[in-house]
Amino acid sequence: MAQETPKSPPLGDKTLNPGDEAAPGTPGAAEDLCPECSGSGKLNDGPCPNCGGTGKVVQGIGGA
Repeated sequence: MAQETPKSPPLGDKTLNPGDEAAPGTPGAAEDLCPECSGSGKLNDGPCPNCGGTGKVVQGIGGA
């Protein structure tokens, strides 16, 4: 029987969404509003696939 592979790697009780650049709590990263749904968590009458419906993504900060 084939196993389903998770869309995002698990991080304890947290999961990366497609729009995340880093895991929550990563130095040099911070939460930001999802650019796809503008922070609403919804897109086309369903959960936003970019942020997983949270309205937030983890982005790298700084200009390295």
